[in-house]
Formats: sequence, C-alpha cells, structure tokens
Amino acid sequence: MLDPSKIESIVQGITSAMPSGFTAMQEDAEKNLRSALSATFAKLDLVTREEFDVQTQVLQRTREKLEALELRVNQLESKN
Repeated sequence: MLDPSKIESIVQGITSAMPSGFTAMQEDAEKNLRSALSATFAKLDLVTREEFDVQTQVLQRTREKLEALELRVNQLESKN
C-alpha cells in the first residue's frame, strides 16, 4: 500500500501550485484531493518496494532451481 505521507506530499505539491486567489478553497481542495488519491491508489492493488524486492528474490531462486533441475534431467536422459 502507498505510504500516506506520499499522498500528503502529492496533495501539498498540487495545492501549493494553486494561484494565491484560491487560498480560501485550498483546504477543501486538499481534502478532496487526498480522498480522491487515496481511493485511486487503493484500487490499484499496489505493493511496497520491499514486497516487490522479496518476490523478485523468490522468483530468482525458483529460476535457479528450475535450471538446475533441467540440467539434471538432461544429464540423466543422456546416460540412457
């Protein structure tokens, strides 16, 4: 899941870019942006970088085992 501080950073960046005449609407805009971004990111089924890295390592180990097994099968087949 996306870190709430990152959503807050995005919201602050957008609202700070608003013209100064819109300061009265800034609080409402921040609330609406925060809500919209949170809902959008929740629908995306995102994973953290740490989770991604762990799964990458698992996949790499699985590939290495598969290659070793393929080599072993080829060696056994060549003996027959």
